[in-house]
Amino acid sequence: MSPKADTQKSSKAVKGFTDEERAAMKERVHELRANKKTDGESDVLAKIAEMPKPDRAMAERLHAVIKASAPALLPRTWYGMPAYAKDGDVICFFQSAHKFKTRYATFGFSDKANLDEGTLWPVAFALKELTAAAEARIGALVKKAVMPT
Repeated sequence: MSPKADTQKSSKAVKGFTDEERAAMKERVHELRANKKTDGESDVLAKIAEMPKPDRAMAERLHAVIKASAPALLPRTWYGMPAYAKDGDVICFFQSAHKFKTRYATFGFSDKANLDEGTLWPVAFALKELTAAAEARIGALVKKAVMPT
């Protein structure tokens, strides 16, 4: 088999990015260009308002929990999703199940979050619904994430 045929064969096996992933990357480029020109809170609330009902309800509650737990975190969008930053670095984020056509939404933390605990700790959580117990746990994790090391 020729090297060209080999390359063509292997490139067909690689699926690449989904349409949703490409759209998120385009949104990130737009966010970087508009970084200083927009109000992060308005952007986050607009993105939440665009979500279908189950994700929107969770995102609204998460927004309230995060603001109450860590008022120093500033809302902003990150890859077109709600995120919360400290000193310009994203600390935590919400990813809608609908956006990437997954069976659950995700709430996660970046490597800038101060959650280190031993040699293994969780940095992302699947959310099917947001219960009072889950809100309390998320609130505690967000507080811990922004504590000085």
